[in-house]
Amino acid sequence: MWLVLDAVAEMDLAVFYGEYRDDGHGRAAYDPSMMVALLLYAYARGERSSRGIERECLEDIAYRVMAANQRPDHATIARFVQRHEDALAGVFGGVLAVCARAGLVKVGVIAVDGTKVPASVNRDQTLDYEQIAREIVAEAKAVDAAEDERYGDARGDELPPEFQTAQGRRGWLREAKRQLDRQRAAEANPVPRSRQKRLEESKRQLEEELAVECRANAEYEAYRARGVMRDGRRFGAPPKPFEPPPVPAGTINVTDPDSRMLKAPRGFVQGYPAQVVTTENQIVIAADVTVDSPDFGHLEPMVAAAESELAAAGVTETPGLAVADAGYWHQVQMQNIVNRGTQVLVPPDSIKRKGARPGWAGGFYEHMRRVLQTDHGAELYRKRQAMIEPVFAQTKSNRRMGQFRRRGRSAVRTEWRLITATHNLRG
Repeated sequence: MWLVLDAVAEMDLAVFYGEYRDDGHGRAAYDPSMMVALLLYAYARGERSSRGIERECLEDIAYRVMAANQRPDHATIARFVQRHEDALAGVFGGVLAVCARAGLVKVGVIAVDGTKVPASVNRDQTLDYEQIAREIVAEAKAVDAAEDERYGDARGDELPPEFQTAQGRRGWLREAKRQLDRQRAAEANPVPRSRQKRLEESKRQLEEELAVECRANAEYEAYRARGVMRDGRRFGAPPKPFEPPPVPAGTINVTDPDSRMLKAPRGFVQGYPAQVVTTENQIVIAADVTVDSPDFGHLEPMVAAAESELAAAGVTETPGLAVADAGYWHQVQMQNIVNRGTQVLVPPDSIKRKGARPGWAGGFYEHMRRVLQTDHGAELYRKRQAMIEPVFAQTKSNRRMGQFRRRGRSAVRTEWRLITATHNLRG
């Protein structure tokens, strides 16, 4: 309790205070430093429900101390979290800076890994485009029948066609979807409370993904029309033609349209992949939430995020070695990290696979296999599991944080960063 208060006292909370008027008008708000301390203490204790925090402020003396003997109700707590979503995500950096000043952040070896966290959703509400469209139309007809004079006749929406990617188009489509994901992450739109608006948002996202596929396909066709590749070589046989289906493919969960169906160790879950970077003493130095289920492609972004967080926390030391499991193998990203001064240790082969992956022979693959077979390389890689797996176990099992409570990518990102920040405080 006192540790949390001391940590908050050292943080720069100017961004919170900047949201309030200083001219004396309006009802006085609860002091942001008190609210931040209360939330950090509650998360550290495994309590993320605003109603649960309100109840604890009435019953638990420690919570009353954190709240300065005040009693913010659950609506006030929830509105504070929603209003200061980005600022609360930044509290992670403040806690990391406190840990750095205490000498807890050693970055000789860092580990990168991810875990699948279920979202706050109803899995039965994962619908395809036709189901969403039918429900929207049914809702429109019901409203029109009840208030015909006000709304007039319902207007039907035509279903747009979809292009499926052929073999040669996959790279273009993959990059286009990554750009769309970055755009959505930057927009950080909250999930609407109204089901009707969530249906409309789900429909919009499916149509947006269709538009991205169409644009990527057009760019690919224009690229093929040149007759030569970027390196000057000629193309081989033309790609196989494809027939677009009548409606957008795929499904989306209308409870939380940002969540995805993910393959987890014990089956499939509707949720988010949560990524972390940790030190040898299990201090989390970077935390983020993505929507891409595989870990592939997230190694360099997470290492870059760790470098940024460390610099903001006043740590000038560059990580010496980054270790990750085989899912993070991405040769271009690994070489980029090495060029920035951090060595990388990632096995090219999963422990579940017997032998090497087909086509993954020679060059960088064999070099990494030889490094991992040495005593020193094997010893360094063995550190990965002890550095990062206990963080997930402690967080998801011991602290009852095995499922997100909020909805929307931006909201769960803030929640995950608060969870990992309080892990650092408890550590």
